[in-house]
Amino acid sequence: MTFPYNDIVLEHFKNPRNVGSMEKPDGKSTEGSPACGDMVSVYIKVDPDTKIITDISFESYGCASNIATGSIITEMAKGKTLEEAKKITWKEASQALGGLPAIKAHCSVLAVEGLRGAITNYEEKHGLSASREATTVEVVRKKLKKVMNPMMGLDLVTTNLVKEIEVKEGVVHLLIELPENHQFSAVIKEEVKEKIEHLWDVKNVIIDFVG
Repeated sequence: MTFPYNDIVLEHFKNPRNVGSMEKPDGKSTEGSPACGDMVSVYIKVDPDTKIITDISFESYGCASNIATGSIITEMAKGKTLEEAKKITWKEASQALGGLPAIKAHCSVLAVEGLRGAITNYEEKHGLSASREATTVEVVRKKLKKVMNPMMGLDLVTTNLVKEIEVKEGVVHLLIELPENHQFSAVIKEEVKEKIEHLWDVKNVIIDFVG
């Protein structure tokens, strides 16, 4: 049987570049889910004047393709402006690796989504989002789909932990079905606030735990 990965993919898998978490990143994003088999987190540092990505790293949970694409994406994005990095496509990532098995193409998509998510996170924090979309219940729900339920390996929305979302006059009020003294409550609260409270029109995030 022919081995499915070429030498470039294997090199990035065995010796990934820019791997690891980043202390106080300017932007970060997590895409995918370990329960589904693949997950990538991307962290970036950005020069505030030139908007150039000065540092970037990633963490990966998944297969060789997942790790290799995370590695190559960081190399491709480092030194580029945010606008240039946004234009990196999954096809370009796959081509830079010399090609991936068709069944693993989603891995390059996941890495690109992680990069774009980190850029979006930076832009939202600094009021740079072109659309300046008003924060609605649906916007909050979308953000919460990026917050994992540690007990299930899926997001808070999919696992039905979020029982109520209210958005009124800049205040986001969430009801989460979990005891306040649960071992994961503090972590979930921190991650939820990180996803929502920096949005341009959000003044406060209130999280109530019930259960």
